[in-house]
Amino acid sequence: MIGSTRPNPTFARLFSTFHRTVVRWSGGRLLTGFKGEPMILLTTTGRKSGEPRTWPLSALREGDGWVVCASNGGHDRHPAWYLNLEANPEVTVQDGRRTVTARARITEGEERDACFARFCDYLSNYRAYQEATDRRIPVVVLEPVAG
Repeated sequence: MIGSTRPNPTFARLFSTFHRTVVRWSGGRLLTGFKGEPMILLTTTGRKSGEPRTWPLSALREGDGWVVCASNGGHDRHPAWYLNLEANPEVTVQDGRRTVTARARITEGEERDACFARFCDYLSNYRAYQEATDRRIPVVVLEPVAG
């Protein structure tokens, strides 16, 4: 696969910063949906810093929660947010104006494959991301916790 199919990491960081800023500035009214599915802000705890880290992600609704894909644009490393939730699965999700505490659960086997197929149906670039890397792209379910 040609490297140009992967998003430029610098552009991705800048766009994500812009996206996060607009969502927060608008109180969750702008840039929070695409093709009928949510664009969420996922806040994890930095595994090294212990500080909150927020990243905008495409998500699919799953019951009361969400499914996210750690594609990292097809790059060979997992995204930092994924490594953070591996270390600490307690996260915060902002979906539009709604913010909830959730627990991240990494899918495996048939569940992972079914969720990843949903992402490929939603946005075909996920298929290209998987083809661009040797790592198996993780899929994570974010389940709201009571309280």
